[in-house]
Amino acid sequence: MHLTRDQFAAWLGRYVEAWRSADAAAIGDLFSEECSYSYRGGHAQVVGREAIVKAWLDEEESRSWEAAYEPLAIDDEVHVAIGSTRYLDEGGLTRDEYSNVFVCRFDEAGQCTEFSEWWMRAPGPVGRLD
Repeated sequence: MHLTRDQFAAWLGRYVEAWRSADAAAIGDLFSEECSYSYRGGHAQVVGREAIVKAWLDEEESRSWEAAYEPLAIDDEVHVAIGSTRYLDEGGLTRDEYSNVFVCRFDEAGQCTEFSEWWMRAPGPVGRLD
């Protein structure tokens, strides 16, 4: 299915909200029953909504982070987003920052059927995401 730019942006907003809340239902609502979710450009893959929810909830990563993603391009059924993710230390200072690219496909219900993530760690000191 082809989402509009606004629909894709809304899905990305829900993605961030679900990640922050660690709410199983909110996470599951993003993905189709048989979705494939690839981390690091396909080097690690999780298949199926239940497995994706479990993988998200099993993350040991701190809940202290900032993230901002936006649509970059939509070509028929392929949706590409770019953004940044920043992990903060206990004092609120940046510990790590990553540049992200997401490549997604969606079904007729607007749930993601394929999700591939690529990321690159930012070098050196960084500022705030705004």
